[in-house]
Amino acid sequence: MSEAHPHDTGEALSAHVREEIDHWRTKFPADRPRSAVISALHAVMHEKGHLPTESMDAVAAYLGIPPIQVYEAATFYSMFETRPTGRHHISVCTNISCMLCGGESILTHIQRRLGIEVGESTPDGRFYLKQEEECLAACNGAPMMMVNHVYFENLTPEKVDRILDDHK
Repeated sequence: MSEAHPHDTGEALSAHVREEIDHWRTKFPADRPRSAVISALHAVMHEKGHLPTESMDAVAAYLGIPPIQVYEAATFYSMFETRPTGRHHISVCTNISCMLCGGESILTHIQRRLGIEVGESTPDGRFYLKQEEECLAACNGAPMMMVNHVYFENLTPEKVDRILDDHK
């Protein structure tokens, strides 16, 4: 579990998140409020670090849509987390290209280095090792991983260690 996110106001939807949702609603037809769900969830994630149920319910109420439509997006897309996690999200590709180039040994190295398994956060709340990714679309740079949606390619254990050390 991670500590409270630094921008979390404690409200289900802060004024900033409501402004962000309002901004995105203008990009879509007025009779299609569901179109703003992903942007709304991004705003909540940025502020809270994850998507608490009360915030997802508040997004649904604010958009005037059934909560299930918000839950569907929140649980379908791997960029969203519905429970507290470490600050830095690590995704390691283990698909065929990365697997053939050592992706699974990179994953094992990270697990040993951080003392956690896939789906867990470090006790200090620094890192979260996301579920293994099917493909991160960087096969030419295999093996690769993402940290906070930034790509790191042609990995070696030494390169991974430097990357982890750079994320405080």
